[in-house]
Amino acid sequence: MRKIPIYSHPAAGWPALISSTQKLMDYQTFLRGGLSVLKSNQPQGGFDCPGCAWPDHKSHKAIDVCENGIKVIASETMTHKADAEFFAKHTVTELQGWSGYELEHSGRLSEPVYYDTAQDRYVPIPWETAYSLIAEQLGQLDSPDEALFYTSGRVTNEPAFLYQLFVRCFGTNNLPDCSNMCHEPTSVMLSKQLGIGKATVMLEDFEQAKLILMFGQNPATNHPRMLEMLAYAHEQGCRIISINPMREQGLNKFRNPQKPTHMAAGQSADMVDDVIQIQIGGDAALLTGIAKWLIENDRINHDFITTHTSGFEPLKQWLTAQTWEDITLGCGITQTDIVNLAKLVADSSATICTWGMGITQHVQGDDNVAMITNLLLLMGMIGIDGAGASPVRGHSNVQGDRTMGIHERPSKSLLDSLERVFERPMPQEHGYDVVTGAKALIAGKLKVFMGMGGNYAVAAPDTSAIEQALTTTQLNIFVGTKLNETMLYPGANNIILPCLGRTERITTTKGEQFATIEDSMCQIVPTQGKLKPVSDTLKSEAQIVADMAVHVLGADSSIPWLAMSEDFNLIRDYIAQAINGFENFNHRIRTSERGFHLYHAARHRVWNTKSGKAQFEVPQYPITYVAAQMEDTQSIDNENTMQKVWQLTSVRSHDQFNTMIFGFKDRYRQTNRRDVLFMHPDEISRLGWQKGDHIMVTRQRVKDSSGQSRILGPLVLTEMDIASNAVAAYYPECNNLFDLNTHAPDSHIPAYKSTTVILERVNAGARIAEPA
Repeated sequence: MRKIPIYSHPAAGWPALISSTQKLMDYQTFLRGGLSVLKSNQPQGGFDCPGCAWPDHKSHKAIDVCENGIKVIASETMTHKADAEFFAKHTVTELQGWSGYELEHSGRLSEPVYYDTAQDRYVPIPWETAYSLIAEQLGQLDSPDEALFYTSGRVTNEPAFLYQLFVRCFGTNNLPDCSNMCHEPTSVMLSKQLGIGKATVMLEDFEQAKLILMFGQNPATNHPRMLEMLAYAHEQGCRIISINPMREQGLNKFRNPQKPTHMAAGQSADMVDDVIQIQIGGDAALLTGIAKWLIENDRINHDFITTHTSGFEPLKQWLTAQTWEDITLGCGITQTDIVNLAKLVADSSATICTWGMGITQHVQGDDNVAMITNLLLLMGMIGIDGAGASPVRGHSNVQGDRTMGIHERPSKSLLDSLERVFERPMPQEHGYDVVTGAKALIAGKLKVFMGMGGNYAVAAPDTSAIEQALTTTQLNIFVGTKLNETMLYPGANNIILPCLGRTERITTTKGEQFATIEDSMCQIVPTQGKLKPVSDTLKSEAQIVADMAVHVLGADSSIPWLAMSEDFNLIRDYIAQAINGFENFNHRIRTSERGFHLYHAARHRVWNTKSGKAQFEVPQYPITYVAAQMEDTQSIDNENTMQKVWQLTSVRSHDQFNTMIFGFKDRYRQTNRRDVLFMHPDEISRLGWQKGDHIMVTRQRVKDSSGQSRILGPLVLTEMDIASNAVAAYYPECNNLFDLNTHAPDSHIPAYKSTTVILERVNAGARIAEPA
């Protein structure tokens, strides 16, 4: 076995502080951004960091932000502007050739702009003219369903509530959001099995857990504040097991920047006891083996199952029918190792299962979440301290946006409530999600696209096809703080409306306003930026939505749009009337230092499901689903091509946040470039290839919308401790390998984490220059 180069230092520590400081300097916001860092996640007059949705601990610190959060803050607080002067220098055709990194660093959007076809440039447009044009174009639609209204998870609760209300008053439920691309299986399956699609744990449960199973997560990069809680739990004697095809080096040890002894004396804390390195897509098979052993050895909680659950017998019969041969084939783990893990589960009095998108973003993503929930139900680990389901969301308010009604498949109770409060009918038919919306866009069924934040085309599969489709619409509207790729493929009319960032003051005729967010664990907290806006022309998202509503829907005094945008208390009063759990919203958010926790019925063992009990679910896909794909070989007469299918997964680097690219350094994976293909060094040797070779990646048997093969590359072959038969590439650069038809059946989550590809070596030994 070849030695794998590893990152030998603890996670965080001095390198994190140095990297964070460097990013503040790179964005030329050392003072402005540094002052914002001090206000991040602070309970009184601070703002909630937009870097992730990890909860704040009840014992706050003077500085309560991680490396990733500081990078996001640096990005937002930069004062360099993408203004009229910038757009006068650069045509849209030229900007289409810019990388995501270059667009991210081009500056803050500072005034409304409109695409001028004759000049091939964005030019300034007055706010009022922009609103009038939007109203004119929306008014020409044959049906409101010809418009798609996308939402990013960074939008706070108050504007999100206004946005969904505006869209539904306009007449459609076409309200896809980034949940469709990240945790939709979590929302769908937890709702089906427990009655609510959210975490059943609170942050304090991690302090009492005896066993934490981490599925498909890389917190050192994606939510570093979680590391402190993992280190604390481990110190209390909790066993922590990482289940992941990749052995992420940021999970070995943690040097806490908040502890002077750690920093000065070079101390660090252990986090993970073991890594179960399953093959890509093998989670359901592994969980099947654990559940099978627990049932066959009578190590389950019969009292809980009898009192609180339904569907146990069908699941038991299904598990009995699964063979150990198929289980080990499906996950790539030996029966002995699976049984040892099952024994840990059996002996634990308090188990938390926590997961990220490594669980959800598969064709069998719904099954993965179902089997995690099944395991917790078998052991009675819902509704007790130190135990439960802990999905970890990415965007800081993606969960809150859903709670506020941003959903293409709204519940009848939500629509009934909105009709009662606002005394008008709401559209009843389900709308488009990200996948079905993209398909409709490509098929020419949509005439208007609006993005409330986000980078829709680049975040979704089939990026090139979506970008081309955007050029065929009658109107595209983008609300955001930064220029991104989706904004650069204009239709007949294209408008960019710049908004305030999370760190900036929202000042109206009613004074300074604060908003709220909901974190991954159902805590509602206030957020209030304090910085002077980078431009006097910027508007809050709530004001933009309210202004659009007035222009599009006409003067309608029954909904005080403008009054709500001036006074967020009024929005919260309406939320309190329309959304369950927000009674006395304004009073509760002001009288508690850390906000309040939404009532979670399943946490109290109240099951709002069809059966009235927690529901076991039998997986839809065979547990050998991925293994069967791996055996599906093609005969290719080429000495540089591996003669079988590989499983490719997408990953994020340590220098990015979703589609925002801050830089090219992935510290824990020890690479300074993004055009790489990660592979285990033993696999590289077996192929007779070498580190640094150039590899073309071709999607097996799936063509793009024009009938061409989906190809990515050349990528630089790079060593990584990843499971056999597996490779990884960076998201979003690899998105054109993914298609809109390969997704989970119920949640429609795209299969970003598992797709079959063929690899071909080209130009062996040549070198691709690293980015400057």
